[in-house]
Amino acid sequence: MVQKYQSPVCIYKYPFELVMAAYEKRFPTCPQIPVFLGSEVLRESRSADGAVHLVERSCRLRVEAPRLLRKIAGVEHVVFVQRNVLNWKERTLLIEAHNETFASRVVVKENCSYTVHPENEDWTCFEQSASLDIRSFFGFESALEKIAMKQYTANVKRGKEVIEHYLNELISQGTSHIPRWTPAPVPEEDTHSQSGLRDPGSLKVCRPGSPQGPAPEMVSTDGDKLDADYIERCLGHLTPMQESCLIQLRHWLQETHKGKIPKDEHILRFLRARDFHLDRAREMLCQSLSWRKQHQVDLLLQTWRPPALLEEFYAGGWHYQDIDGRPLYILRLGHMDTKGLMKAVGEEVLLQHVLCVNEEGQKRCEGNTKQFGRPISSWTCLVDLEGLSLRHLWRPGIKALLRMIEVVEDNYPETLGRLLIVRAPRVFPVLWTLISPFINENTRQKFLIYSGSNYQGPGGLVDYLDKEVIPDFLGGECLCNVPEGGLVPKSLYLMEEDQEHKDQLQQWRETYQSASVLRGAPHEVAVEILERESVITWDFDILQGDVMFSLYHTKQAPKLGPREPGVRAGGQLTDKGWALGADYSRVEAPLICREGESIQGSHVTQWPGVYLLQWQMHSAPGHMACSLPGVEDVLMALHSPGPRCKLLYYYEVLASEDFRGSMSSLESCTSRFSQLSATTSSSGQSHSSSLVSR
Repeated sequence: MVQKYQSPVCIYKYPFELVMAAYEKRFPTCPQIPVFLGSEVLRESRSADGAVHLVERSCRLRVEAPRLLRKIAGVEHVVFVQRNVLNWKERTLLIEAHNETFASRVVVKENCSYTVHPENEDWTCFEQSASLDIRSFFGFESALEKIAMKQYTANVKRGKEVIEHYLNELISQGTSHIPRWTPAPVPEEDTHSQSGLRDPGSLKVCRPGSPQGPAPEMVSTDGDKLDADYIERCLGHLTPMQESCLIQLRHWLQETHKGKIPKDEHILRFLRARDFHLDRAREMLCQSLSWRKQHQVDLLLQTWRPPALLEEFYAGGWHYQDIDGRPLYILRLGHMDTKGLMKAVGEEVLLQHVLCVNEEGQKRCEGNTKQFGRPISSWTCLVDLEGLSLRHLWRPGIKALLRMIEVVEDNYPETLGRLLIVRAPRVFPVLWTLISPFINENTRQKFLIYSGSNYQGPGGLVDYLDKEVIPDFLGGECLCNVPEGGLVPKSLYLMEEDQEHKDQLQQWRETYQSASVLRGAPHEVAVEILERESVITWDFDILQGDVMFSLYHTKQAPKLGPREPGVRAGGQLTDKGWALGADYSRVEAPLICREGESIQGSHVTQWPGVYLLQWQMHSAPGHMACSLPGVEDVLMALHSPGPRCKLLYYYEVLASEDFRGSMSSLESCTSRFSQLSATTSSSGQSHSSSLVSR
């Protein structure tokens, strides 16, 4: 495989003529570059007017490789041929070099140029590209490639220091200015020979980026982005190879991408996410750019206006910056009713808001880079988990969270600099067990988790936040304006009859369903179970009235009506001939659910067959139903006016091993949620639990 290198443009803030004088002092030897053993001129010529000076040199470089490799190769040094074309009139020096040693086994080509800065004629630009193609080398191709690229990048870094050394030496000796070249009168008889020397074909040297050259093309940039110092100043320290990857990927986008080219900071994040593997980073970035275009993400900050409900109940917001100058985002997750928000505004609205936070984070990083005068490419998130409970661990919410993590990981890589999690409760290991496999390893290493009050004092938040910005609710003195969240009123949940939000209803209807329960006409769901010890999980909210929830099992498959598969209205389930204890059995004790309550539960099945989830209107004491209603009862209820109850529900069937695996950490964290822990028992009995929260 051909390895390619492309340097950023290095700027010498000295005139071209002075830089050329410093460059010439590198020959025939250069003590500042120990591997450069010496050089000799093979051929030299000048144009008649002296404007063009051509020099070919043979350069000897010491091989810095393990002794065994040098012994096998049979050489202690390698020879390169360097061809320089110095044009005083155009103020350019073009350099082309290739290896002679092992030329049949290894092909090294290098192109360099010194030119005048396009915006300041008293400055000089240096740019460089190279390619390495190891065809065969005694079975040591991989080792040689690593040695060669390591040595090459080290010499590239040293090159600028060498030129600056000789520039300082010239200036200390009193040479701070060299006049520019001016043409001398040319005798008429020499015109022919001069024009021949100026023939472009005779001095054809491939600039870095020219179509004839073997190396990748040079990036065409503007302003201070030509300067290699720009990378150090605005993007942070990069190795020469990392700089090369950035420039190559940026130039590839300029050549092929139709649309707005992302900023260097954005490109660099994708390179870091793929460990500077150019092809993988390019693939990831292209997919993200396509996603951004499809969803018009570039316009999000201008067009997105969160619903008033979200602004009131979403407990997150920006709050100054951390001790390193990163923007700080605070999320009071334990105080936020994620379940209520999802049911009130829908998953897509929450995703849009999360994307908006990430877009704002990138914008704030750019602002802080300018404010503090150093590269700031990521932000810090402080998550307060006080109040986190099982209501945050409902499966639809976890699924939505995992989707958001996936979208952010794919499109905002390396934007999170640090995640501080404070006041983590005992139930936190459950959440961490569920989501951590979906978080990139590089991101997980940025997590710092504090339980209880461990975040206070040395080793806590003061190591990452100035005392002046620690929020008041965490014991600091800074007033934090992040909303406190709280429970979303169930009256704000989206309902089937809400025609104004059809799109949102369609989105969350894929997860939740709504139902009305009439007296004598319960709402029922039939769930077919093929293997014992499968797990039925449910999550529902009582929006109106009081409801009694039961779970039944039957070996007979009920006749399904015209409704969607698996979901059945009351009255279509059984006939009066079915007897409790014979044709069907109750496997979950009846649970009275009051208006406004949220219920989560699960049941580990003992037998295959059909399980019936039933919600019926709660009767007064003494009138509790003890059997399934008959057809006549249902028909009468459907055609008779009267009170009704309303609910939102979700259910899912899990393989037993999946459920046990996700909940096993709950037992290990010694929590007091004994009801839920009991469902992980492996005995042959049927186990179930339902948890009620307001």
